Amino acid sequence: MQRDLPLSGVVVVELGDSASAPFSGKILAELGAEVWKVERPTGDSARGWGPSTWKGSGAAFHALNRGKRCISIDIKDRDQLKTLHTLIAERADVFIHNLRPGSSAKYGLDADSLRVTKPELVYCEIGAFGHVGPLNTLPGYDPLMQAFSGIMSITGEEGQPPVRAGVSIIDFGSAMWAVIGILSALHRRQVKHAGATVNASLLETAMAWMSIGVANYNADGEPGGRHGSGVAFIVPHRAYSTSDGDLIVSCANDPLFARLCAALGHPEWSTDDRFATNAGRLQNRAEIDRLIGEQLAKETRAHWQELLQGAGIPAAPIQTTAEVVAHEHTRALGIIGTPSDDEIGLVGLPLSFDGRRPPPLHAARDIGADNDQLPEVLRIRP
Repeated sequence: MQRDLPLSGVVVVELGDSASAPFSGKILAELGAEVWKVERPTGDSARGWGPSTWKGSGAAFHALNRGKRCISIDIKDRDQLKTLHTLIAERADVFIHNLRPGSSAKYGLDADSLRVTKPELVYCEIGAFGHVGPLNTLPGYDPLMQAFSGIMSITGEEGQPPVRAGVSIIDFGSAMWAVIGILSALHRRQVKHAGATVNASLLETAMAWMSIGVANYNADGEPGGRHGSGVAFIVPHRAYSTSDGDLIVSCANDPLFARLCAALGHPEWSTDDRFATNAGRLQNRAEIDRLIGEQLAKETRAHWQELLQGAGIPAAPIQTTAEVVAHEHTRALGIIGTPSDDEIGLVGLPLSFDGRRPPPLHAARDIGADNDQLPEVLRIRP
């Protein structure tokens, strides 16, 4: 099936470290591209991320880098840097990097330099604060951008310290935006026969995730607050405790709320002036949340999940990683897979083509494992 994937025949060179650029490369590899991952001799930082490891590298590294060819190049070494330039010039359709801002030009790896020999190159740079502005040369990581963008100001419980999302939503989101830009540039290249520079950044991604928050603030001047598992603009739309666990219940409109009231045995709530509309429920959030919570606490999570889902009310249990991995629906989706029985199970591409998900790719390789696979003219010599 690999040859039938949309990006079959596209060659990508990824000079990526940590999460954002490597995740972009992984997406492109799973879409069928031939991806050459370039690491420094000591390896990608993610190889040392713990506590979980697999075959000598952090499990996180495997999650971000399977399906790629791994080569080791020291870009501070003139001869090895020349090898990288030759690889890009002779093979690459796409070059991705997340080098520290400003350092690409030092090594001739900026877009203008590379296009001298490769005019049709699609060049993608994933920065921290963006490619313009007074902070554009600063480095950055996912939690910094959750903080700077305002995401952490609306995440967590009111009156408690701010918290970040438990997954790297900014790194992964930036990788996705980069891939969207790359695919758009490849499409345009077919028509105009010209390369393009794609700029993505962690901060711009974080700002995109704040789209509703910014719109709300610009509408009424209110900065928003923390609502725990809920949100500022919909009630009910949060977690409630049952007798044996927690359940998210979401009623994004008034008819759904009326259906919830009936399912909970209190249809009168939906005609109460305090609760009949979302605007009213926002004004009386504490009271309606108390009433719903008291009802849900009387039965088990499974009881309410079955009853609410049967009534067409969106509800889901808050599961642990162990629970979601073992769930029959996760298994039915086939989104966690391995290329062979002796490999770690990893989450695959969240896409299907003609009803089929791209198959699991080979595991992430050791540092420099594919140096000898470079064409002879490009082979790194001691």
